[in-house]
Amino acid sequence: MKTKTAVIFGGTGFIGKILTHALVKRGYVIAVPSRHVQSAYAVKTGAKVGQIVPMQCNFTVQDVAAAIPADTDLVVNLIGVLAERKKGDFQRAHTDIPAMIAKTCADKNVGRFIHLSALAVDKAQSNYAKTKLAGEKAVLTACPDATILRPSVIFGPEDDFFNRFAQMSIILPFLPLIGGGHSKFQPVYVGDVVDAILNAAAKDDAKGKIYELGGPEIVDFKAIYTKMFTYTKRPRALVNLPWAVARIQAAFMGVLPNPPLTADQLRSLKTDNVVAENAMTLHDLGIDATAMDVILPQYLCRFQPGGTFGDKKAA
Repeated sequence: MKTKTAVIFGGTGFIGKILTHALVKRGYVIAVPSRHVQSAYAVKTGAKVGQIVPMQCNFTVQDVAAAIPADTDLVVNLIGVLAERKKGDFQRAHTDIPAMIAKTCADKNVGRFIHLSALAVDKAQSNYAKTKLAGEKAVLTACPDATILRPSVIFGPEDDFFNRFAQMSIILPFLPLIGGGHSKFQPVYVGDVVDAILNAAAKDDAKGKIYELGGPEIVDFKAIYTKMFTYTKRPRALVNLPWAVARIQAAFMGVLPNPPLTADQLRSLKTDNVVAENAMTLHDLGIDATAMDVILPQYLCRFQPGGTFGDKKAA
């Protein structure tokens, strides 16, 4: 039998590591292109020798073409940035690079191309959303058989959502409710997102389709904080932060290397991040969405006073 091959762009990130290991279990040989090739070495743990191949890639047209061999079975693009370090980062990461990958997939007869976008990019007015939407259009223009997945906020052990707020709750006596905290989210478990990629890759009628991925619950920020406090056992006061005040704070925070809030993220928060009524969803990919209460206790417990076992009495 022919060995299946895959190329995972963004394979060293939160979703990429889990997806890569899932493909390892299915016997794939996987290339992981990265600007910092050494960051891909850790992904090799648990695979057979030669099964995961880190590749140097600076994301030029030539580099992308070299990273994708002809007739590769599966290519997945997970590349994305939440904040710009310099002007043009969103355009490059969300539009230009996906367009390069899609064109190469079409030129090299790749079996399946799965592109990860984000929920509500067709509604939000942020630069993040606009470049993500432009990336979707560029992908489908270059490679009409590509499948687009739009996840809501993704949660899981290494997420940058619940973990970030939990870390803030250790330091701060209160947490902000930006714009009153009315923004709606439909958090989706990272394991379900990975299963969606795998199932879409195996489903012929998923070609050229867009799927919106959300969990079983629609929540606002107050509900998110309340759920988090349940498992961190660190309740904090919640303070309403009007949009005008939040914009001032974002202007100062935006200059930090890893800003907790930017002006562009504020624009995104003004649009609910939930699955549209007529969208194809996880259910259409054969997946039952995992509830937050099943997963959050497994990793938020480490933020409890005294650590993971801080609530256990000494024997």
